Amino acid sequence: MAAVSVQATELSPRLSGPPSPFPPPLPPQPRAATSGGRARAGPPAAAVGGGARRPLGAGASGARRGPARRLSGGTMAAGVELGFAAAAGPEGAWRLRSAYFPSKVGGRPAWLGEAGLPGPAALRCGRCQQPCAFLLQLYAPLPDRPDAFHRTLFVFACRGAACYRLPGPRGPLCVFRNQLPRRNDTYPEEPPPEEPPPGPAAAPPRRLRGGAALCRVCGCLGPRACGRCRRAAYCGPEHQALDWRRGHRRSCGQHAAGDDSADAIPEHNEFLFPEYEILIEPEEPEFPADSSVDPDDEQGAADTSKDPKEQEELRATGSAGEAFQSLDEETLEAMAKHETEEDKIFQMFKERVAAEPEQIIRYCRGGEGPVWVSGENIPEEKDIPNCLCGAKRIFEFQIMPQLLNHLQVDSLGESIDWGTLVVYTCADNCGEGNEYLEEFIWKQDFSAGSI
Repeated sequence: MAAVSVQATELSPRLSGPPSPFPPPLPPQPRAATSGGRARAGPPAAAVGGGARRPLGAGASGARRGPARRLSGGTMAAGVELGFAAAAGPEGAWRLRSAYFPSKVGGRPAWLGEAGLPGPAALRCGRCQQPCAFLLQLYAPLPDRPDAFHRTLFVFACRGAACYRLPGPRGPLCVFRNQLPRRNDTYPEEPPPEEPPPGPAAAPPRRLRGGAALCRVCGCLGPRACGRCRRAAYCGPEHQALDWRRGHRRSCGQHAAGDDSADAIPEHNEFLFPEYEILIEPEEPEFPADSSVDPDDEQGAADTSKDPKEQEELRATGSAGEAFQSLDEETLEAMAKHETEEDKIFQMFKERVAAEPEQIIRYCRGGEGPVWVSGENIPEEKDIPNCLCGAKRIFEFQIMPQLLNHLQVDSLGESIDWGTLVVYTCADNCGEGNEYLEEFIWKQDFSAGSI
């Protein structure tokens, strides 16, 4: 994918492989700092229906739920909110644990509810059948729904590049929704403290508080146990073999009674995506004045930039254009119209993200729809299945291509890739909190004409 420009600025490709139309991520900033007006601490406010404002992370009562900035969730058409990846660092890892209701990228899932976790079969790639890795989660409570006082969406992605060659639904991607009322068996009704807990950071949990074992490698449900020590849990044979090679063969059975240090779960491994906190801010309603580029002006500038030698070479190849004379006028007009529409849609995409090119999330549940990267492979209403409860699904958020810069997925061969990933969720927000309900995700790629 060739690099494209935003605001006439050349943007860098990813580490290797297909370049991205976005710059590489900025160096991690400390949480107390600001970046591009993005607040990283304190109680910033977000618009909520009717012009009222509340701190992100506040429930219906206005009480804050935690230290991180939250999405406004169920407020229909409250405006677009943008998500940005920020390195939490060892000192901020506590914020990414379940008790603090995080929005985050990579690492292991910070599960919300402890009942009804998706099983290993549900988290396998629809194409290669290998286990999917946890990609990200968004904490998006619905302030007007007591049954969704806590609500998180979880996205999983296959690590196999070949599985991303086809656009459309499911395939190498899946998304799940879980929600809880304020009074539940897992979390206190009071918001969590905004200061780190005392003592050293806790290691990744072996099991949930309710007793369900978690895979040592990916952090998902682990019904399979090591046949030797019976302590290590795995989601399947692939991760059991990976963990055995990574050192469990040496530590298996070495622990003393009550001592887990000999076989502690490593914080990271090669299967997991790098971990980041997701910070949220509202999108500015106005686009920068200089972000708009007239495609006609751009084409005119390109034509006048050619020197006489280039013009002569173009005239010399004019005979190639004669081949099109065999095409009927109607076909040529259809081709030209398609190319013009394609250019227009991609230009709109570039303009919309130009002010904040680092955005990895665009969130607007039930409001403004996705920003498409191409005129091709845009789903129609019939392409988006209704929820199992019978309700229609509505747009909730989209994952931007800039996230790929943070995932360290490039190799000498090929890498996973997308133009945008669009998540649709149940309009009625069904469910009783004791299950993780699968929602719908659509993958759109950049068109050949825009790369």
